[in-house]
Amino acid sequence: MSSLAYGFFSQCAKLGTAILLSHTALHAEEITVAALGDSLTAGYGLPQEAGFVPQLQAWLVEEGYDVSVINAGVSGDTTAGGLSRVGWTLSPDVDAMIVALGGNDYLRGIDPTVSKANLDGILAQAAGADVPVFLVGLAVGTNYGRDYKEAFEGMYVALAETHDVPLYSDFAAGLRAAAGMSEGFTEFLQPDGIHPNAEGVKIIVNAMGPEIAAFLGELN
Repeated sequence: MSSLAYGFFSQCAKLGTAILLSHTALHAEEITVAALGDSLTAGYGLPQEAGFVPQLQAWLVEEGYDVSVINAGVSGDTTAGGLSRVGWTLSPDVDAMIVALGGNDYLRGIDPTVSKANLDGILAQAAGADVPVFLVGLAVGTNYGRDYKEAFEGMYVALAETHDVPLYSDFAAGLRAAAGMSEGFTEFLQPDGIHPNAEGVKIIVNAMGPEIAAFLGELN
C-alpha cells in the first residue's frame, strides 16, 4: 500500500473513532429530567415500576441514554397546581423538563384561557431557569362543545410556537394508534376508564419515547 493510500485510510480510521467517541459521549453524559404532570405522570393506580416515569426511564436507558427521570407528577393536579410548584421542581440539578398537564382542567371544565395562562407561566419559568421543555398536550372529547375542544387542544400548539418548544400533541396518541380508532381504547385502561394500565403505559412510552429521545439528543 502506498504512503498516500495509507495516510488516507489512517485519517478515515481516526475520523470514525472520533464519531464513535462523540456518539458515546452523547449517551454517556447523565441527564436529569423532571416530569411535571398529574396522575398520568404520577402513575396512579399502578405498581411503582409500572408507572409512566419508571417505564420512560427504562426505555431511554435501553436506548443508551444515561438519564434520571424525576417523577414530579401529582394526582389531581391542574395547570394551576403545576404553576404553583414549578419553581421548586426546577432545582439546579434539573437539565430538562417534561410538562404534561391539563387533563384535570378539562375534567373540571376550566376555561382553556386560564389553563393556557398557567402553562404559559410554567414555560416562562423554565425558560428563565434555562431549562428546555418537552410539552405534552392532550386530545379531548366534545363534552363542553366543539369550541371548547378546539380551544383546549389549540392552546398547546400556540404555546409550543410561542416558547419554541417541541410538542407531543396527545399523551394518549399511542393508545389511539394501537386501538386503531380516534376514540375508545378501554383494553388499555384501568377500571376507572381514565388512567392507563401497565400495558397502556408501555404503549404510550413506546410511542412518545423516540420524540423525547430526539429532544434529549438536542441538549448536547
